[in-house]
Parts: sequence; structure tokens; C-alpha cells
Amino acid sequence: MTQKKTVGMYESFTRSGRPSRATHYCAGCGHGIIHKLIAEAMVELGLQDRTIIVNPIGCGVFGYYYWDCGNVGAAHGRAPAIGTAINRMRRDAVVISYQGDGDLGAIGFNNTFQAASRGEHMAVFFVNNAIYGMTGGQMAPTTLEGMKTTTSPFGRDPLTAGYPLHVCEVLNQLKAPVYIERVSVADTKRIMQARRAVHRALEIQRDGKGYAFVEFISPCPTNMGLDSVKAALFCMAEMEKEYPLGCVRDRSATALARAPHAPAPSVEAFFQQSEQHQAPAEEVDASFKEQRLKFTGYGGQGILSLGICVAEAARLEKRFTTWFPSYGPEQRGGSAACSVVISGRPVGSPAVDHPDVLVCMNQPSYERFAHDVRPGGTVIVDATVPLMEKAPEGVRVISMPAIDLSLKLGVPQAANTMMLAALAQLEVTGLKREHLLEALDASFRKKPALIEKNRLLFNEAVAWMEKNL
Repeated sequence: MTQKKTVGMYESFTRSGRPSRATHYCAGCGHGIIHKLIAEAMVELGLQDRTIIVNPIGCGVFGYYYWDCGNVGAAHGRAPAIGTAINRMRRDAVVISYQGDGDLGAIGFNNTFQAASRGEHMAVFFVNNAIYGMTGGQMAPTTLEGMKTTTSPFGRDPLTAGYPLHVCEVLNQLKAPVYIERVSVADTKRIMQARRAVHRALEIQRDGKGYAFVEFISPCPTNMGLDSVKAALFCMAEMEKEYPLGCVRDRSATALARAPHAPAPSVEAFFQQSEQHQAPAEEVDASFKEQRLKFTGYGGQGILSLGICVAEAARLEKRFTTWFPSYGPEQRGGSAACSVVISGRPVGSPAVDHPDVLVCMNQPSYERFAHDVRPGGTVIVDATVPLMEKAPEGVRVISMPAIDLSLKLGVPQAANTMMLAALAQLEVTGLKREHLLEALDASFRKKPALIEKNRLLFNEAVAWMEKNL
């Protein structure tokens, strides 16, 4: 009798620190069979050197000790996200996501659902043994009704725990998947059917045709409390009744291969294209006193854009500079702030806890940050803010009607331009006015019609300050 040598797996497994041909799986577990089917298929299809398998959290976590190909570990349930990243970076790679029912069906289900909806180019091999295997036999999303586990000792009750999750059927509602099939490894005949499904899924990856999903009904004798034979019989008699075997979808014949990546531009070509947008390289200037500025208000007032404008002006003067935003989740109305550091030397930290200059566009920002300004510093606050609280001793406070001026001039969105003019007129940034204006122009590069208008608004704000301060 001759034995066929397993290909695609390492000659010896050194997980325990010494060479062995034994895996860590329990006797009768289906993982070892599925590992072998995957390894043989990738070799037979000539994909071994292109294959990257994303290993899960679960019983299959040590797969990288067995598969002789590229392997990447993933956080619990996040294998599809890792596979997506690999796909975007390595279009030539054949990506396999290998996951169990807890990893895929519970914590990672939305990752799987969204990757399938996008039609990511990967083969997902989903091992369904209806129980959490690695952590002691708790109830899983795929646990059968009435099935006893350590966390459902009286059997799964749909009234409190819901019904078993049918992953293939859920994914079949989506447009993007090319291939979905459910197989079993409970006996020899079923293993041969599973072998064909693995080949089909990897052929689809080889040909660049899209998302393939194969679910394996697999025994877990240890946590089922059964011997190997009875666990396999349970899969055939009970699990396959809940999870019917068969091909749910196969569109591989009509699916189109994805287009190859467009060649990336050379480094020289990239810089040649963007040279016109490059600011001069920074230069060390020990005589320039570091300026730390903070811009605050609420979303929609152009707070972040104002900070970017100042930072860009600093770059035009060959200063070292950083821009560090901080804002709430709301697009409009939430708090918004950013910090800008301008220095004649490399900047150590972009965070500004005690600014030299603070710009406040609303009352909460003034009340929150005015006390942090350094002695000798400046606070520029919008005139709509009541100055109920005094700034620290030695801090100059300038009330600027930026919002009212912008409304009067018919451009309510330009209050930040008014504040930029205040910074220029007060000369508190250490930057030249022409560079602040040049940075303002650059911020409207995509809307050239607004460049001249904002210049006019800038000048109106300067005129107001010359008259009133």
C-alpha cells in the first residue's frame, strides 16, 4: 500500500519547539482535513508562491505552522480587513481568509459581510462546527436549536438566543460574491466534494474573478462530548439538516477578471508633476522664536482651514511647522480645534497645551482654552463671544467682529478669512503678510473664482482693525 505525500505543508511542524508531524488539533477534528485540502489545491494550481493565508483567532490560529506559503495573523474577526489590505497592495497575491464560526459568524460577521458586499478578491474558508472550540465549548452563532453547550446547558433556546446563523444564505443576498458553497468533511465522499469546492474557490482567485466563500461542516468531538465517529455522524444527521450542503451560487463562468493595476509613476515623474505645489524645504533658523498657535470654534466655521493656511504660510517661509487637528464626530456644530507650531528648528511635538496665540470663534472655546494662554500671549476672540471670564494676567485679548463682518459683506463662510487678517495685522505669527495671502490663495486653488473675493474680504478686515484698534 502506498501513501500519497501531502504537499503544500511544511515537512515538520515546530509549534512546540521541536520538529513534529502532529498538529495541535484534537482527534477527529475537521481542521486538519481542511488544511490538507487547501494546501494540496494551492500546489496543484501552481499558486503556492502567490498565496497569503490570513490566520484567525480560534482553533486555526496556528495554521502558519502548517501551511508552506505566506501567512499573516489577524485580530479576532478581522481577517477580511487584513485580506482587503493585502489585495489593495498586492494584486498578484492569492488571498485566503481562514476562519471559524466564532471568528467569522460572531465578532467578525460585519467584516465578512462588507468584504463580500464589496466583492473583495479572496477565498474565504469558513469552518462551521456549531460551537466555540478553542475557548471551551460555548454556544456559537451556528449552534443548533436545542444543542447543549457550556453556556446553554439546557440547549439553545431561540426565544433568548435567536436562531442559528446561516452564513451562506445571508451572503447569497449580496450581488458581488462569485461563488458560495457549503460542504462537509464528515466522510470520504463529502471530503471529495469539499476538495472540488476548494479548487473552484482558488481557481477564481487565480483568474482574478472575485469573492469566493466555502463553508465546511466540521466535527468537534471534544466539545461535542462525542467520539470521532459519533461526532461525524452528528454532522451528517443533525448539522446538515440545519445547513444543507450544496452550491448556493457559481457565477465563475461569466465573472470578469479584474483589470491589472495601472503602472505607478516613477518617483521622478511624481515630483515633476507636483513640483509646482511644493513649498521650499525648511531651513534651521535659531533666531526664530517658536510660535505655538491654537484655533478653536465649532465645525463649519473653517477652523481647520484657518490652521492649514497659517501652516502653509510657515512652509513658504522655510519654517518647520506642524498642523494637528482635533474635532468631534459631527460635520457641523460639533467642537473643532487645531494646533499649529511654527519653529526655526525641527518641531518636537505638534500638541499645543499652552498657546502663544489663541483664536476663538465661539464662547465654549474661549471659556475652555483662554486660561491656557501663556503670559505675554494673545487671544483673538470673535465679538459675538461675551467675555464673562477674564484671561490670565499678562494676556492681551482682542475682540474681532469676524462673524458680523463676514455677514455684512455677504459671505458668512468667510469669518476665518477675517481672523487670518487679524493675525496678519497684529503680527503675532512671526510670518509675513504676503505669505499669509499666498497661502490663502492656495487654499482656493480648486475654486479660483473665490481667490479675489477672499483677498477683498481680507483687506476689509485689515481696514476695520486699522480704524478700530
